[in-house]
Amino acid sequence: MADDLVVSDGWTVPGAALSERFSRSSGPGGQGVNTTDSRVELSLDLTRADAVPDRLRARVRDRLAAGLVDGVLTVTASEHRAQLDNRRAARERMAEVLRRAAAPPPRKRRPTRPTRGSQERRLAEKRRRGETKRGRQGRFGE
Repeated sequence: MADDLVVSDGWTVPGAALSERFSRSSGPGGQGVNTTDSRVELSLDLTRADAVPDRLRARVRDRLAAGLVDGVLTVTASEHRAQLDNRRAARERMAEVLRRAAAPPPRKRRPTRPTRGSQERRLAEKRRRGETKRGRQGRFGE
């Protein structure tokens, strides 16, 4: 599966930049679980020039910094019994991680003031609540 990894419309990671490793997976698999290397580790070196577009490089590196080891992003998949299914799952997961890391930051919140009506309703409710509580005070002995 040396196919290119399509992350978004304008971003495709060349297949040569991806590396796969296989190992034995825990979990379901029957008799073949101890002999089949179905677990997949998909790695991408983010320091390579062709892996990440220049306009996104700093943002992606900053957002993924905690998960990188020497500039390499690694994703694993072992939920399927078949190696091919795990390879597909790892590629989908890698694309999703890169897509989220490259997403533009959310807009800043623009502060707003409460409307006059909402302020009046809030104060009226406070007055009603105070009256209710005052009515509960036992002044029977006066």
